[in-house]
Amino acid sequence: MSGADKPTLPSLEHLPSEDAPTPAMKGIEAVRDTWKRLPTKPGVYRMLGTDGEVLYVGKAKNLKNRVGQYAQGRGHTNAIHRMIHQTVSMEVIVTATETEALLLETNMIKRLRPRYNVLMRDDKSFPYIAIRTDHAVPVLQKHRGAKSFKGKFYGPFASAGAVNRTLNTLQKAFLLRSCSDSTFSGRTRPCMLYQIKRCSAPCTELVSEAEYAALVKDSVDFLEGRSAALQDRLAIEMREAAEKLEFEHAARLRNRIRALASVRASQGINPHTFDEADVFALYVEGGQSCIQVFFFRAGQNWGNRAYFPRHGAEEAAEEILSAFIAQFYDDREPPKLVLSNIEPTDRELLEEALCVRAECKVEIRKPERGEKREIVDAALLNAREALGRRMAETGSVAKLLDGVAEVFGLSQRPERIEVYDNSHIQGTNALGAMIVAGPEGFTKNQYRKFNMKSEEFQGDDFAMMKAMIRRRFARMLAEREESAFSLAEKGLVDEGRADDQARDQLNAPHPPTLSPQGRGGAVSDGGVDFSKERDESERDTKFGAWPDLVLIDGGDGQLNAALEALDELGLKNRIIIAGIAKGVDRDAGRERFFIPGKPAFRLDEKSPVLYYLQRLRDEAHRFAIGAHRGKRSAGLVKNPLDEIGGIGPARKRALLDRFGSARGVSRAALAELEAVEGVNTELAKRIYDFFHDNKR
Repeated sequence: MSGADKPTLPSLEHLPSEDAPTPAMKGIEAVRDTWKRLPTKPGVYRMLGTDGEVLYVGKAKNLKNRVGQYAQGRGHTNAIHRMIHQTVSMEVIVTATETEALLLETNMIKRLRPRYNVLMRDDKSFPYIAIRTDHAVPVLQKHRGAKSFKGKFYGPFASAGAVNRTLNTLQKAFLLRSCSDSTFSGRTRPCMLYQIKRCSAPCTELVSEAEYAALVKDSVDFLEGRSAALQDRLAIEMREAAEKLEFEHAARLRNRIRALASVRASQGINPHTFDEADVFALYVEGGQSCIQVFFFRAGQNWGNRAYFPRHGAEEAAEEILSAFIAQFYDDREPPKLVLSNIEPTDRELLEEALCVRAECKVEIRKPERGEKREIVDAALLNAREALGRRMAETGSVAKLLDGVAEVFGLSQRPERIEVYDNSHIQGTNALGAMIVAGPEGFTKNQYRKFNMKSEEFQGDDFAMMKAMIRRRFARMLAEREESAFSLAEKGLVDEGRADDQARDQLNAPHPPTLSPQGRGGAVSDGGVDFSKERDESERDTKFGAWPDLVLIDGGDGQLNAALEALDELGLKNRIIIAGIAKGVDRDAGRERFFIPGKPAFRLDEKSPVLYYLQRLRDEAHRFAIGAHRGKRSAGLVKNPLDEIGGIGPARKRALLDRFGSARGVSRAALAELEAVEGVNTELAKRIYDFFHDNKR
């Protein structure tokens, strides 16, 4: 495909769309109203709910025909029937080709995360191994993110662990440096890595430039798949060194051969019929699915990862795999060969879209025999076992959550539990932490840190908890108020309704309805119940999600402080909140639980629910302590010179070399500052004024 023929992704900021139907329409009438005005061209359509939520994003070769299938109102699955019933309006984008529509659809699904689409849950970037060549002495390192420097990149690897293991072996085999450029330039003697035979110490010239260049070339040969030839050559060199009685050199070559052999042995499956491919294996059971992805590069297995996409129970396996592959490569470069156990729907269209991404031919194949089939079957076995483990874990977690609901009097199994803790040392580097847990375990991408200012709590733990709770739920209300008023902007409700809805959210708490079997009370709003009918898209928001249960690490004092914050926001009777405090002598198993209006109580020391709540509390504590240590460490290395504009690493180093420390710089006269290399009169005046203004 020539460059001129490649479809391009339209700008998402200025998308053309059809006029929305009148606000009074809903369900199949709204779909039919949009269908009347659609062209017979390829494009992407979005189905929107009452609050402007994107329910579904789809692509079509012929928009008129595709949306017409929804407009018929029959022959749909239960999920599609519900989606049509909830649709209030539709937005349409016309594209030049169906391939362009597929690329745009994938991009919008990942960005908008619609409720009824198949969603790839974990889309974080993969790590790579990089050999940086932007320095005279190349460096071997792990890299994740944009390729913003000059060098060679090898990957992707399935996980940071797979990269670290390979890097560890490569350091043993090739003795390439892994230190930063600043550390390298400041060395006067070899570091510990040289002592343990992980580096050849080019920083102190214990290895010549030619020898180091040879090591770099050997590492490139290995990472590019020429490992067998490399090992054969090293074996010949080892024998020649031994014959010349150069036993130390022969021993080093022997160690390198062993290290290289250990990498291939630890990789398990190493194909012979292809050099580069990604393998996808989908296994579906009980309405859930697992997709195992194996990465093969340079004839080596660079790890695998299990994914559990979100989809409806009635979704076909071919459609699940097709949607997943499209989203998987939305921001990644595909290999030339993709193997799978199931042929995805629209395979040829998907291949064409991947060709656009890779700028070369990409083939998607379902192998029927031979080594490729064996590798796909191995991936499928891993997918089946991973899904079995996940279903077992989910079942046990569901029982624990049922127990939590009984303990705290919730009317239903909690989907979102938030746990709060804080950490500081005598009021310094104060930081609050929130973790989130649910049926699928800890939701780490929704953890939040709160940097607390001293004026917010003045060393008082209770005031700190109050400030943190106030900030979190004020943000939640602000997001919901913004969502309510966005309805008016979209023309789905008038301004008066939006104003009423926002006012209800902000100012209209309702008394709770207590669950008779539990110790606490479950909330029933009596009006708009935001805790009901949540969906994945709502849980993906930052602060807009409504928690089913809030746990405070602490006793009566912390709990009452949190209640005061909720009361100020009008949420005191609308949020289920409890405190968990360590028992006498801080013994695990003797925790006491506090619920507003109820006496403190304990759970049986062998209760599985108690163990689960301890895990939640300990995770919040771990996250708070870790974040606090990071903040404290950052404060220790912070230098006042970093706050002065125009001072980069080179000028900072020149100033510190001249005056010894930031305090020395602050005491320097203006003429002394001007004498420093790289510091002109204007910058010297700025430095001088910075320190002397701070003293006044």
